[in-house]
Amino acid sequence: MSRHEVHKSHRVGWLRAAVLGANDGIVSTASLIIGVAVTSTTQANILLAGVAGLVAGAMSMAAGEYVSVSSQSDTEKADLAVEKKSLENNFEAEKNELAKIYKNRGLEPVLAKQVAEQLMAHDALGAHARDEIGISESVSAQPVQAAFYSAGTFTVGAALPLIVAWATPDNNQIPAVAVSSLLFLALLGGVAARAGGAPITAGAIRVTFWGALAMGLTAVVGRIFGVVS
Repeated sequence: MSRHEVHKSHRVGWLRAAVLGANDGIVSTASLIIGVAVTSTTQANILLAGVAGLVAGAMSMAAGEYVSVSSQSDTEKADLAVEKKSLENNFEAEKNELAKIYKNRGLEPVLAKQVAEQLMAHDALGAHARDEIGISESVSAQPVQAAFYSAGTFTVGAALPLIVAWATPDNNQIPAVAVSSLLFLALLGGVAARAGGAPITAGAIRVTFWGALAMGLTAVVGRIFGVVS
């Protein structure tokens, strides 16, 4: 009985944006809350700072992802335009180039030429985009999708420490936000690793470590400026 293999690479576009958004939402908002809380300010000011950070961060993530992925998309389109023109002007040379790629991957010269001919007869530009340039439909840049996932997951991630801060008394606010945020990060790292087919423990530890470092440094900065003021 044959076993159907399930690959995860088609998820890389939205998964990267979603994980980045949620991670930044948790880390930046938790760090902001802790940094402000150590200055002994009121809970109202802490929550105001957290909400402002959530809104600004979500918009920043959306804009940043859209601009960066749009740049990637523009580059891909420019490469495809160059390749399309080359196919129109030098079809045989492009066929030989593709055959050489397959030969370098291990095919016999005759078979490599046959494969190149058949693929180019079916979709010449698609074959060169995939095997010469490295652009495939499953991992091509999608700016709107990246912006949507980043902003949405940032908002969800940022809301978690904000809710904890709102529901926790002043004296326990900092440890509650710190501990809960680290738990959220560990869960996020594990879920992201699972979705991407990577080791769950390594993913959880990696995300939690950098989150803890960010919150710790922000607390130090908040303490320093709190003392100075």
